[in-house]
Amino acid sequence: MNSALWAAKTGLDAQQTRMAVISNNLANVNTTGFKRDRALFEDLMYQTVRHPGTNTAQDSVLPSGLSVGTGVRVVATQKLHTAGGLQITENPLDLAVQGRGFFEIQMPDGTTAYTRDGSFQINGDGTMVNSSGYTLQPSISIPPDSEQVTIGRDGTISTMIAGATTTSVIGNLTVTDFVNPSGLRPLGGNLFAETAASGAAQSGTPGLNGAGHLIQGSVETSNVNIVEELVSMIETQRAYEINSKAISTTDSMLQFANNNL
Repeated sequence: MNSALWAAKTGLDAQQTRMAVISNNLANVNTTGFKRDRALFEDLMYQTVRHPGTNTAQDSVLPSGLSVGTGVRVVATQKLHTAGGLQITENPLDLAVQGRGFFEIQMPDGTTAYTRDGSFQINGDGTMVNSSGYTLQPSISIPPDSEQVTIGRDGTISTMIAGATTTSVIGNLTVTDFVNPSGLRPLGGNLFAETAASGAAQSGTPGLNGAGHLIQGSVETSNVNIVEELVSMIETQRAYEINSKAISTTDSMLQFANNNL
């Protein structure tokens, strides 16, 4: 295959992947705690005809070589864990992490997942769970006769029991941080899983040792910037068109060569 055709073909594949990433970002613009992705590219191996620095005479070398690239590929899709905006809900069980950190969620198979989505509810047992019914860790049970639930910035949970004159502390929430949050594996459902790239989970008290503190009655919105995504979409569309034009032009050149044989 002509090298120009192959390089342009890899460009089409790369831009198509980038468009899929952008489309996913826009689709999740209203997803609580969603972190946008970006596609990262790298050039492919080169066909080297002459190496730079090769001797052309006894006392002279080539100042530059002769290498022809073979195209591009998407090497990674990176999650950007910048903070999203805060949306006030006034629901006492809604929580937002302001700063670094994730909530721990126990999965049905016993493993642990992590999320920035603090839209919590209580199940039939009074246990705090996420929107999918998975238990928040450490497990918190709200007494059925609670009239008021207060969650402090440091994760302390207290309730006012019907008929009581003082509040009672029923538990403490923690937040979990990672050395490299971008290394977490997205599972869907606003959940992430630990990987070797993310580093080990480090749980601690909200507001201490660099961990973010909790804000009750609010949730973190998506960090997708619609204007930025639309600009990226235009760039991707134009790059796709240019690569398509390169294929069309190369085809015309080959057709011209064939017709003149």
